[in-house]
Amino acid sequence: MFRVTSMGGAGRHDSWVHFKYGGEGWSTFVTRIPLKALVPGHRGAADGGVPQTWNTGSNGWKTTLHVEGRKAPIYPVMAEGAEDGHYRLPAFLQTDNGDREVFVHRNGSGYVVLFERDTLPMATSTTWLQDGSLEVTVSYAAEDRLSATEYAAAHIVVRSRAHGAERVVPIAWQGREFRFVVSPAAMRTLAGHIPLAAGRWDFFLRRQDPSAVTRENRSNDLMVKMTQSLIPTFPSEMATNDRRYELQAEAYDRLSLLVHSAMPDEARGPYRQKLMRTKTYPEARRAPLNRAVLFDAFKGTQYSDSPRALHEEMVRRGVDVEHLWVVRDDQVDVPPTARPVRMWSPDWYEAMARSKYVVANNHLPDWFEKREGQVVVQTWHGTPLKRIGHDIEAVHFADKRYLERVEKEVQNWDMLVSPNSFSTPILKRAFQFPGEMVESGYPRNDILRRADGRRAAEVRRRIGLPPGKKAIMYAPTWRDDQFYAPGKYKLDFRIDLDDAKAQLGHDHVLLVRRHPNVVDPVPGAGDGFVFDVSDYPDMADLSLIADVMITDYSSLMFDFVNTGRPILFFTYDLDHYRDTLRGFYFDFERSAPGPLVYTSPDLIGAIRNIDRIQHGYAARYRWFQQEFCDLDDGYASARLTDRILIAGGDLDPARAQAPAVGSAGRAVGPIMGQSVPRHANTLGRVPGQPVRRMDSEHV
Repeated sequence: MFRVTSMGGAGRHDSWVHFKYGGEGWSTFVTRIPLKALVPGHRGAADGGVPQTWNTGSNGWKTTLHVEGRKAPIYPVMAEGAEDGHYRLPAFLQTDNGDREVFVHRNGSGYVVLFERDTLPMATSTTWLQDGSLEVTVSYAAEDRLSATEYAAAHIVVRSRAHGAERVVPIAWQGREFRFVVSPAAMRTLAGHIPLAAGRWDFFLRRQDPSAVTRENRSNDLMVKMTQSLIPTFPSEMATNDRRYELQAEAYDRLSLLVHSAMPDEARGPYRQKLMRTKTYPEARRAPLNRAVLFDAFKGTQYSDSPRALHEEMVRRGVDVEHLWVVRDDQVDVPPTARPVRMWSPDWYEAMARSKYVVANNHLPDWFEKREGQVVVQTWHGTPLKRIGHDIEAVHFADKRYLERVEKEVQNWDMLVSPNSFSTPILKRAFQFPGEMVESGYPRNDILRRADGRRAAEVRRRIGLPPGKKAIMYAPTWRDDQFYAPGKYKLDFRIDLDDAKAQLGHDHVLLVRRHPNVVDPVPGAGDGFVFDVSDYPDMADLSLIADVMITDYSSLMFDFVNTGRPILFFTYDLDHYRDTLRGFYFDFERSAPGPLVYTSPDLIGAIRNIDRIQHGYAARYRWFQQEFCDLDDGYASARLTDRILIAGGDLDPARAQAPAVGSAGRAVGPIMGQSVPRHANTLGRVPGQPVRRMDSEHV
């Protein structure tokens, strides 16, 4: 008796076998299994007939042979060299797509297993090319089931198993086969041409253009497997720029690419990192300082923010120092004007110890200790609305030692940059900073005050925005209490994308940028309406092209009002965030330069009526600019560069180049009204604002 038993344990079918005796101790037998026994009993019903569990592995069947008088079953094996069998189901057992098959497979142990599944693409050959690219040829037996639109739109998606990031690769059809070439060491992204991040990446065939179909009508991505004859050729690998790319037959027959870290052997693992901290770094501190400036934006994850603006100002001046830029896992495309330094590498520890200037916009490592002659500049990364540092009454971060680390770190800072007069006393108190507060304005905002139309056009082109459509930018902050692990936070996304696309999609696009601490993917990205711009390195560039900004409690609001364009606040969890997580430094509800909305319909309604809202909030907007943009005039980078070089002895104070705040003449940006520098974190009187319901019927 030949028995097939579902791997989920719920199904079983027995069939008789007919033996044909052969030589050399082997016997051949034939059995017939009704295909109907391998498919769901309700196949053909209106729901499509494929249970969700069957798409996650429960559609498999193991096989056993049972002989009368023998207690233990016999497990059939497939002969070496035998190819797997693919058998398309007849029409009366098919789904609407018509591409289901029975797959007879030799698994990694040699045993016979059966699957009733979508017809999957099967890699038949792989080749590493001399330029480091990977060429893959794939057979797809259900090619004839594709519509003309699907045939033209089909492409490969390379997806990170760790965090879901996707890279799209085009394909070229040749009958029932297609070919694609992927360059894992230089993938085109919004951040530039960067290598795939370390970790495992899988390959999928996507048969539709997500922008052309609604989410409910999207077909499943199909995992690329491989033929039995290809499996023995793995693993195969390519190495470039200290990184290894290893192509594997993972889980026996799944095409998978394992990207190894570029970290040298002497720096890998907790023990070797401890040696770097306790031996390599202290030894380097005893060597002379180098004439170098080490820039770090968001802990090595971006080329952006105030460090970028300072770098470009120093390059413009021709300052005689080497420019170093911290990069994590090679995921930053650094311009030729700076040399990348890999975080956690021996070079990084040496740069931290020997660079004359260190400029960062986030926390520095807790083992770092400023040495004599070093100048350490903390630009930070935003005007505080929500409480920070020692002003947080109850820490909800994953890192419970946060305040202890802050107290130690600030002793290494020579100067802390204040973006506006309001922030100066707050930053000094919250960080308990004993050093110099530099009221220069924010270097990252210079581009917003001295906007360049050509730069904005280039940003739109780089993202791929359709001409003529307005850009809605949604950039929420992270939630301290919603995390997977330290430094890995969840995306709490509450916009109804179907409703938004239906009401706004004809003349708007929605750009979504996750906070750098957030790891979840953006829902709906790639559908022609939603654009995930989280990989775009510099928020200032995105602010340049945003016609409407949506945020919540992010310090982005203080930067964006430099543009003069409207801003909305999607504050669905205001009470919890204000009263439980952080608390605010001022009455946000009475001071916000735009309406606070609490539901997705309200938000969509506000966007539809944005001109009326902007007019209604004009007085509040002007007040907000005057209170929080009093130092921004387009010359903050120049002022801070002067101060840094003077502190390091590389600039005579008499030769400082930047104008003082308020002395640059007429404002160069769309500031509404006269800005007067202030020197206390007390706000002027907020202009009256009519209180009214902010919903889709009352905007």
